[in-house]
Amino acid sequence: MITTSVAEAAACLKQGEVLAYPTEAVWGLGCDPYNEQAFHEILQLKHRPMEKGVILLAGHISQVEHLLETLSPEIRERVIASWTNRSISERATTWLLPANADIPAWIKGNHPKVAVRVTTHPLCVALCQAFGGFIVSTSANPAGENPARSLQDAIQYFKDSETLNYLNGDLGLSQEPSKIIDAVTGEVIRA
Repeated sequence: MITTSVAEAAACLKQGEVLAYPTEAVWGLGCDPYNEQAFHEILQLKHRPMEKGVILLAGHISQVEHLLETLSPEIRERVIASWTNRSISERATTWLLPANADIPAWIKGNHPKVAVRVTTHPLCVALCQAFGGFIVSTSANPAGENPARSLQDAIQYFKDSETLNYLNGDLGLSQEPSKIIDAVTGEVIRA
């Protein structure tokens, strides 16, 4: 299915289906992070090992508030500021945060932390709001290939999939995928 309806796309996620959708810089693949079967479908589409983990994408800070609770006030403030005080064309930041028991092991991979981004991309914000929480966000491409930058790219990569759904829309204005920073140590994982 290809749709421009956020409600239809959110319904797909709620039904345990996988969705390709535009993000700030590249197309992503997403699913309900608590649906292990859908998650494994993404790994199969990408030929990606589970050990690597994936990013969780939220539409509002309230959706990830529980993951910020153990951070010091200074770190928490820095993380929130990076999500709320950036221009629409500025590169997004994904933070590695301490994972609590609510985060499924398959989301983290072999890591003790979970990668989280609160987006300002209007379509992604609307999708997370309609879904009712954060969703999986990993680039829409087979391992080793460049991330899809258009609906046509995503369809070409996954043309053999009979179950993948597409939410058509525009990419954000960022030219690069998000930076990834460990919130606790400050280590830059992806510059």
